[in-house]
Amino acid sequence: MHISISVWLSSGGEKKMTAKAFHALRVSSLVAFNRAHAFLYSLAILALLRHRLACLLASPSLLPAALFLADLVLAVMWVASQSFRWRPVSRQEFPDWLLREIGPDGLPALDVFICTADLHKEPPISVVGTALSAMSFDYPTDRLSVYVSDDGGSAVTLFAFMEAARFARYWLPFCKQNGLLERSPEAYFRSNKGADSEKMKMMYLTMKEKVETALERGYVCNDLLSSGEDDELFERWKGFTRHDHPSVIQVLLEGSKDSDINGNALPNLIYVSREKRRTSHHHFKAGALNALLRVSSTMSNAPVILTLDCDTYCSDPRSPLLALCYLLDPALSSNLAFVQFPQRFYGINKNDIYGGEIKRLYTITARGKDGLLGPSYFGSGCFISRRSLQGIPSSPSLAQEARVPSSSESVLRKAHEVAGCTYELRTKWGSVMGFRYGSLVEDYYTSFRLHCQGWRSVFCNPVRPAFLGDVPKNLNDVLGQCKRWCVGLLEVGFSRYSPLTFGTTNASLLAGLGYAYDAFWGIWCIPVTTYGLLPQLALISQTTLFPKVSDPWFYLYVYLFTAAYGQDLVEFLADDGTIGRWWSDQRMWMIKGVTAYLFGTVQFALKKIGISAAEFNVTSKVMDDEQFERYERGAFDLGVQSPFFVALGTVAVVNLSSLVVGIARAATTEGFLHEQFAQLFLSGFVAANCWPIYEAMFLRSDGGRMPTTITVISLMVAGLLLFMGFIVFHL
Repeated sequence: MHISISVWLSSGGEKKMTAKAFHALRVSSLVAFNRAHAFLYSLAILALLRHRLACLLASPSLLPAALFLADLVLAVMWVASQSFRWRPVSRQEFPDWLLREIGPDGLPALDVFICTADLHKEPPISVVGTALSAMSFDYPTDRLSVYVSDDGGSAVTLFAFMEAARFARYWLPFCKQNGLLERSPEAYFRSNKGADSEKMKMMYLTMKEKVETALERGYVCNDLLSSGEDDELFERWKGFTRHDHPSVIQVLLEGSKDSDINGNALPNLIYVSREKRRTSHHHFKAGALNALLRVSSTMSNAPVILTLDCDTYCSDPRSPLLALCYLLDPALSSNLAFVQFPQRFYGINKNDIYGGEIKRLYTITARGKDGLLGPSYFGSGCFISRRSLQGIPSSPSLAQEARVPSSSESVLRKAHEVAGCTYELRTKWGSVMGFRYGSLVEDYYTSFRLHCQGWRSVFCNPVRPAFLGDVPKNLNDVLGQCKRWCVGLLEVGFSRYSPLTFGTTNASLLAGLGYAYDAFWGIWCIPVTTYGLLPQLALISQTTLFPKVSDPWFYLYVYLFTAAYGQDLVEFLADDGTIGRWWSDQRMWMIKGVTAYLFGTVQFALKKIGISAAEFNVTSKVMDDEQFERYERGAFDLGVQSPFFVALGTVAVVNLSSLVVGIARAATTEGFLHEQFAQLFLSGFVAANCWPIYEAMFLRSDGGRMPTTITVISLMVAGLLLFMGFIVFHL
């Protein structure tokens, strides 16, 4: 019998547990404060919009209309963000109690999906580390299968995993005998030294050298192969290209046949490269995941699936047990689609200069969504119930229809068939079944559609990171990745399944607003660009846009600014953030507003009218030593020719010009500060955030400085804006 009980903690939060006690839930003690603040802040927003509208009606022109639109967008996004603050929750799992209840024999089979697409941007040795860390879970090996999707169709990647299969025979027993927590070889040897691990380290380095040699050559030579059988296998690759090749499925380890050096069975390891033809749309990562979903259904058909990015290794070997605390709870399992772990990252510098943690998306808002229908799917670190992707709910039991993987001819024939590029034609794959098509952000879109179908999800955030991934460590890659997300999110926001309409009616009002907040990221470019340029240009042209310091309306602006930033800071610090990282995070929000969000919105608009189309570009996981050194000391890397940097440099120069002019006028003109304090403050605030940009433009001489061409173009565009502003404000 499943009995719910509630216990009030001394902190004021509510903690709910079950009689079986696989997990506990605690509602945040900040709920009452959040709701009171939302009420007061909403009154202030309404007053601001009324004031702006009155100004617009009193003097209809482009300038007050632009400010009203900017404030309206800020208001809409603020309202949507309150869904995350309505009922944030925290959870705790008890895996030992789970094991005592069901025993190891009661654990369901688990299929792990790892996707890679470009061996030059996603080094095979890194993908190997991810697979090895998953293969060494503290989990019954006869119920564990790892599938690697190689969308690049590379013989080098297959070779890397053939070497990994050999190395696994030594690595897995080494991990378990020594009780390792870090079970990615690269991560372990990066932080551990000792005589007991030297032999294993040499084996790993030998494997790594062979893989990197093949990568450098671009093909697999006979001198790297171990047997004639391997040579015959790679003969099939002749004539292949990444965009045109048949399906390749290779069972590299089969648990019923292969064992480690101690005689214990190994997990299954299967390499999959789905068929690619230039005449068939392959649907990017969603298509690769659906191919794995079908291939695995013919081989192991585990009821639970773990999806991992190729650079995200497992940092806690018990993470499957944490997820199963929810997936095996009878009170939740009937409509629980997935358990999402936060994305956490290794190698981030002290102040996280590029906001790589993305703390607000991956932890703060995820806890808020968990109090509603559950968090979004992040694309990695997620344990998914297979039946949630089959189109219709089925039996709530997870232990169903799993089978022992086989490399028999009949099974492989069926697996090749479902990996074909035409298999999905005239089926419901991508629309009702599997990971959803129609957006570049297949993770967000898939979870949104699942929540609209009545499924729920859970956010599992243990103290020790369950998974650790890599993040882009140069600004151009960060902004390129964000632009791609922005385009994909807008594709959902302006589709027939828009969260504002379809989401609020089919999921819930608050859940729909939460998804809408994400879907319309791109429109942040309107207020950020407006407030990043218009007040500054107006100041230089001696035009007042905000109330004087003595005007009571002035204090409304002060309240709105300080309350918004204050709440943001409190939430960030409460999530184990630091002030330095918070400053970097809010600075990156402004940088993205005038670059990634702006360019993504423009690209989406052009695509809608048929001028251009969005493309999926893999984010590079490779960086040279000089880039790494700059990142470690906290220096922005702007050393490439990028249109992002033209926009960024232009805004930086306009704000610096406005600040200099404003300070000069404040020193020489009586009453200037009284009249234009708000505009001068905005110029100074933006300029302070642009300090790394000024360094890259004018002060640095290393490889990360802004190219001279980009600097000159930025100065010219800024000069043109200043001239046009002077003309417009004096018409």
